[in-house]
Parts: sequence; C-alpha cells; structure tokens
Amino acid sequence: MFRDDVREGLSQAGQKQLPCQYFYDDAGTALFEAITVLREYGLTRADSRLILRLAPELANYMPAPVAVAELGSGSGSKTRRILESLAGNGPVAYYPIDLSRSALARCALEMAAFADVHPIAESYLNGLRQAVCARRSGQSLLVLFLGSTIGNFERAAAQDFLGEVRASLMPGDALLLGADLIKPVARMLLAYDDPAGITAAFNRNLLARINRELDADFALRNFAHEARWDCRHRRVEMHLRSLKAQRISIRGAGFECELCKDETIWTESCHKFHPEEIGEMAAAAGFECRAQWLDDTWPFAESLLTA
Repeated sequence: MFRDDVREGLSQAGQKQLPCQYFYDDAGTALFEAITVLREYGLTRADSRLILRLAPELANYMPAPVAVAELGSGSGSKTRRILESLAGNGPVAYYPIDLSRSALARCALEMAAFADVHPIAESYLNGLRQAVCARRSGQSLLVLFLGSTIGNFERAAAQDFLGEVRASLMPGDALLLGADLIKPVARMLLAYDDPAGITAAFNRNLLARINRELDADFALRNFAHEARWDCRHRRVEMHLRSLKAQRISIRGAGFECELCKDETIWTESCHKFHPEEIGEMAAAAGFECRAQWLDDTWPFAESLLTA
C-alpha cells in the first residue's frame, strides 16, 4: 500500500501529493509528540482540557452497559478519563482501533484497569464494523474520534465518512467528534510552521521514510517546509517545496520522480470548522448534536453526536 500510494502520488502530472497517514512511523510519531507540547500548537492541549471537562458528563448521555470504540486510538492516553467516568456506572468494553500493533499493545496494558480491552488492528471503518459485531446485546456504543483527524479529510469526504460511521450504528449510539476551529490566520500558520523547526522536520521525515523503506534518494536539504492557508477551503496545507530541479530514484517502487524548482509535494490538509458547521454535518449524516464543548484558550470543539 505504501509503495503504491507513493508511486501514484509522485507520478501525477499536476500537483504531486503524499497521504498524511504515512507521517507516523516511529520517527514521525516521536516528532509529532514533540509538536504537541510546543507553545504554538495548542490543539492537543485544548483537546485534553475538553476531555477532562466532558468526561464526567458522558455517563448521563450513555446508559450502561456501554461499549467504547476509538478510531485511531494510538496508546489510548486521552481516553483514560472517559473510560474511568463510564466505568462508574458499570463494566465497560473498550475497542481501540489502530493500524499500529505496538500502540495497541501499550493501550491494552494501560487501559486494562478501567475496561475490558479488545484491540483491533484495522482501518477506521473496518475496525468499527468489527467492534459493532463484537458488542453484546443491549450495549450502547460510544465511538470516539478525538483530536482533529476529521480535518484531514476533504470536506465532502468528511461528510461521507460521518455517513458511513452512522450506517454502522444503532439508534441511541453516539459519536464524540473532535474538530479544530477557525482562528486568526497567523495563529493557525504558526501552529504548522513553528520557529524551532520541529514541524518542518516532521514533514521532511516523510521523505526520509521513503528513503528508508523504498530505497529512495531524496536529499532532505533540497526541500523547504511550507504551511499555507487556503481561505476558500478553510484549511491549512503543508507542502514540501523543491529548492532545485531534481530527479529522485525510488527503487523500491520502481520509478523516478522529477521535480522542477519550486514545485511542491502536498503532504497534508488540515481543515478548520465553525462550531455550527459540525452540527450541520452531523444532521446531514443522520446524527443529532446532543452536546458541544468549546475551548476558549485555543478554539476547539468536542461534539457529542447521537444516532
């Protein structure tokens, strides 16, 4: 899959692209963890603050017995407070869904004190279908999609994704959805182009991963990191701009990539939302927005969407 996606994305005649899901090898994950504690990047801290606020209230919306399925759980570190709160009403079954088996192994160890953990090494929707099939009769299901991963989808694709999640759920089930909100442009761009250069290293690491895993010869010094605001689509884009005309051999994928000077590789889109827009998307997908929590320090929303 990685090889095919790299070949397809870098062989395009127009804008070359690489899927942002491939940022997160071991090196990329470590760099992202460093990004989350930067002063300029307030998203993760806002998400954590809101989870602390809302966790005690969730039990009022989700009657026991309850199962929790988390899309892209990682090690599940942010989910602990939610599981603790729900466990106050009775046993909780937890289905962390992630492609990283090592992250799932850590998650199973760390969350075992709060829930009956059933790791699922799968993509979001395939993993959710497995969790739906595995839950016991009479259990309500709470799906967690924390952070702002929904912002990595194009808006039409995000709407389709919410519809597919809804199609897997029964009436009364719910989705807790995190989304980053629009804020001043300079503040948003600084979050994706920090003065310390950690986000730039994170972006370039995608090329380093291609070098390591596909025997390529990208020279990272020949690429500049760029963050751009697209006002029309309300998104921050991350690009890698070629500083010179160059030809890169990607032997593990069996092709060569040619780049002109100043041509870019588009590596990520981070769409930003208005609070009311989340409710509109939810309604179009067959959800009702039952509750919404907003962070004032770094505009961010957690929305509880009920099927």
